[in-house]
Amino acid sequence: MKVAVVGAGVIGASWTTLFLTHGHEVVATDPAPGAERRLRAAVTADQGRLSFTPDLAEAVADAGFVQENGPERPELKDEVFAVLDAAAPAGTVLASSSSGLLPSRIQQACAAHPERVLVGHPFNPPHLVPLVEVVPGARTSEAAVERAVDFYRGLGRRPIRLRRELPGHVANRLQAALWREAYSLVEQGAASVADIDTAIAHGPGLRWALLGPFLNQHLSGGPGGIAHVLEHLGPPMEEWWADLGAPRLTPELARAIADGVRDELAGTAEADLVAERDALLTLLLDAKNRTEHL
Repeated sequence: MKVAVVGAGVIGASWTTLFLTHGHEVVATDPAPGAERRLRAAVTADQGRLSFTPDLAEAVADAGFVQENGPERPELKDEVFAVLDAAAPAGTVLASSSSGLLPSRIQQACAAHPERVLVGHPFNPPHLVPLVEVVPGARTSEAAVERAVDFYRGLGRRPIRLRRELPGHVANRLQAALWREAYSLVEQGAASVADIDTAIAHGPGLRWALLGPFLNQHLSGGPGGIAHVLEHLGPPMEEWWADLGAPRLTPELARAIADGVRDELAGTAEADLVAERDALLTLLLDAKNRTEHL
């Protein structure tokens, strides 16, 4: 299949790597000067089936699937999707990688075929992290949702379908809940940035990489499972909820967080950190793929 990648930045390059790895032909487009050079430098797959054009309409004219990755600016999305709607074949799904915009808002720019517009939100980097959130809008057809889910599954991804539109979808909202309390703990002076990172990376984050919050709770309940956990730990958990912080991201707090990250890195090259992260992600995903249930 020919897949059009609209927007060739970090996310677009990662999608391109994934599509090429799974045998698809990719045509990428991005109006930014030097976009093709940067894309080809970032893509780690065989580029024999990769082409590039700065012409948006040309890029999607015969695409079987479109993955859009432009900036999170509604007015720019309107311009892009108006062209996509007019130029892409009528049966081609138009999926946006948007992490926050609602698909019903994006559909407003599509006068011809709003029914094939949806959000296909990946987690960075998409060529490694399997999650894709498929979010239909008010006018998205069931057929388009099914085509998108099947397409992402064919790429070895783990798509989930949202049953209602929400700002930030599901996974970002869950992350935001954790970040909110992490920022609050820094604001209160309860723990350092480095210690909070350690608490997650060497504690619950290890289990979260294997199972989600509900199954982790269930397994911690012994023979009684999650029902036992909720019966015995539910009341104190409600007390913790009531005590959680509600920080505002003031300049002072933002500076404290940035300073804390700088101190935590302590001279570590970020490129080395990214390389180690991606290598461990690959090992973890390989190990999970060899299990029956994870």
